[in-house]
Amino acid sequence: MAEISKEQVKHVANLARLAVTEEEVEKFSEQLGSIITFAEQLNELDTDNVEPTTHVLDLKNVMRKDESKQWLTQEEALKNAPDKKDGQFRVPSILE
Repeated sequence: MAEISKEQVKHVANLARLAVTEEEVEKFSEQLGSIITFAEQLNELDTDNVEPTTHVLDLKNVMRKDESKQWLTQEEALKNAPDKKDGQFRVPSILE
């Protein structure tokens, strides 16, 4: 198992602004070591004939055709507006 020192765990926790107890440091050190050991096992696999992929499924971006359509008129858009003025939505001011 790859060793992750307690100091490394504390350093990463500090960078992430996490408060960890000594019990958690011990536990995380073991868990992170196990994760690295598993990742190292993947290096033993023969991947010479495997094509690189970014996704397990063959997905393509499906985009709709860019066609112009009839949209709402200004009057239709403002029809249900609770407050409007000069053809625009009127909202409370947030700036002084």
